[in-house]
Amino acid sequence: VTSWNHTVVTYFEFLPFSSIPEIQGSLFCLVLLMYLSTLVGNILIIMITMIDAALHSPMYFFLKNLSFLEIGYTTSTIPKMLVNFLTKRKGISFLGCATQMYAFSLLGITECCLLAAMAYDRYVAICHPLRYTTMMSWNMCFLLSAVSWLTGVLVALEQTTFIFTLPYCGPNRINHFFCDLLPLLKLACVDTYKNEIITYIIAVLCVMVPFLLIVVSYVRILHTILKMPSAGGKRKTFSTCSSHLFVVTLFYGSGIVTYLRPKAFYSSSSNKLLSLSYTLMSPMMNPLIYSLRNKEVKQALKRLIAKNTNT
Repeated sequence: VTSWNHTVVTYFEFLPFSSIPEIQGSLFCLVLLMYLSTLVGNILIIMITMIDAALHSPMYFFLKNLSFLEIGYTTSTIPKMLVNFLTKRKGISFLGCATQMYAFSLLGITECCLLAAMAYDRYVAICHPLRYTTMMSWNMCFLLSAVSWLTGVLVALEQTTFIFTLPYCGPNRINHFFCDLLPLLKLACVDTYKNEIITYIIAVLCVMVPFLLIVVSYVRILHTILKMPSAGGKRKTFSTCSSHLFVVTLFYGSGIVTYLRPKAFYSSSSNKLLSLSYTLMSPMMNPLIYSLRNKEVKQALKRLIAKNTNT
C-alpha cells in the first residue's frame, strides 16, 4: 500500500530480546517459568478470596481485582514474547500491535488507579476504623473499581488512537518485546516531539496522580500509627498495609523510571529489562507478597488445602 510516496507499514518486527543467540532458549525457559508462576499464583489468590468467607471484605475484593488485572497484564505481552523466542519472524500485524498496546495500556492504567483505591481502603481502615463499614461499603468498593476500569478504558483508547493514527512508513523494527509507546513513537515518519510531550502529560496524570494519592494515604496512615501508644499495636497495624506498600513500590518503581525519566537517559536495552520487571516480575511477586506477609491469606490457604486433603 502506498501513500504520500511512502510505503505504509502494515507489519512490525520485534528485534531479539538479546543479541546473543545462544541464550534465547534459556531466556524462553526462564520467562515461561515466571509466566506460569504468575498465572498459578494469581489464580490461587482469586480462588481463595472467592471461596473463603473470612476474606469477603473490601480489602480482598480489591486484591481479587488486582490479581485478575495481573493475569491480563502479563498475558497481553508475554505469550507473544515467548512465541518470538522460538520463531525466526518475530513480528506482529499493525492491527495486532494496536490491540496489544490498547490491552497493555488499559490494564496498566487501571492497576495504577486500583492501587490508589487499595491505599484509600487501608487509610480508612486505620485512620477511621469506627466508620470503616460505612465509608467502605460494597457500593463504594464497586464504584472505586468501576472508576478504575473506566479510566483505563478511556485513556488507553485515546492513547492508542493517538499513536496509531501517526504515519508509519518504515523502518518497521521495534527495539522492544511488545508494542509500547516510546519505541513506536521512534518509528513514526513525522516529528513526534509534540506527541511525546502529550504522552508524558498523560503518563504524569495517569501514573503520578494515583501515586500521589497513595503517598498522601500513607502519610496519614503513618501519622496515625506513630500516635499509637504500644509498639506491638504499631507493628500489628502496619502489617495490615505492608503487603500493599511492597506491591506499590515494585510496580511504580519500575514504571516511573521507564516512562518518566528524561529522554537523555533512555536506552533500549535498559528499557527492555525495566519493562520486564513490571510486566512479569511484579505480577509474579504480588501473590507471594500477599500470601507470605498476610496471616489471613495464609490461614485461608491452609483451610483450602486441609479441605481438599480431607475430601
